[in-house]
Amino acid sequence: MRDGTFNPNVHIGYWDSPDSEATIDEAMDRLTDVFIDWLKADSSSHVLDLGCGVGGPGLRVVSHTGARVTGISISEEQIKTANRLAAEAGLADRAVFRHGDAMGLPFSDGAFDAVMALESVCHMPDREQVFTEVARVLAPGGRLVLTDVFDRHPRKAVRHPGIDKFCRDLMSTTADIDDYVALLHRCGLRLRGILDITEQTTLRLAEELARAATAEDRPAAMNEGNFDFTDEDAFRPSDLAGADDFGCLLVIAERP
Repeated sequence: MRDGTFNPNVHIGYWDSPDSEATIDEAMDRLTDVFIDWLKADSSSHVLDLGCGVGGPGLRVVSHTGARVTGISISEEQIKTANRLAAEAGLADRAVFRHGDAMGLPFSDGAFDAVMALESVCHMPDREQVFTEVARVLAPGGRLVLTDVFDRHPRKAVRHPGIDKFCRDLMSTTADIDDYVALLHRCGLRLRGILDITEQTTLRLAEELARAATAEDRPAAMNEGNFDFTDEDAFRPSDLAGADDFGCLLVIAERP
């Protein structure tokens, strides 16, 4: 919940410029739109949403491109919600969400024209295994678009405490940017682009939430990014305020 209404996005936002006045919710939709631009999907495409959450980004892809979307998540509760939202939006014929594991995708070779992984790869146990599976289910020429987190240079002598809280509480790992291109190549994918979008995403989100937490509506601000944090020691996105050594990558790759 955010401000008493359900938000179907479970991911960070994207602000195009430092002076952007987009709300957090608008910035979440904007990040999905950035993905849509890079996916190059159209009404003939079948897109796999890897780690689909409750389906918000996948449904936006359908409504903006006409593509078919299949989403997977290891959370059966998320899948139930995603399919309900698809039905309520009248998109159940174009968007289907199912329980599945990215480490062993339940799909045939070459089944998809594009794969999106919006803030999900960092929560998966083995990036190389995931990317190998993605390469298998992508048709030749198909695209993978993802965001991932990484240890950004220069690394500080003392690591920002918010990074450790993020990794611990959200069962995440940070990627090795020095190995990322080679990792994609080992898995059968060809790099098309890799961008550091830290300033537009994680840093700005943390700053927005930190500001909200000092405002008069502090109780509403405690509900950060769809998560209701009742444990004072639990990770909150605002814990990453000022953590410029915690980076976010936008990666575009292709199956040759």
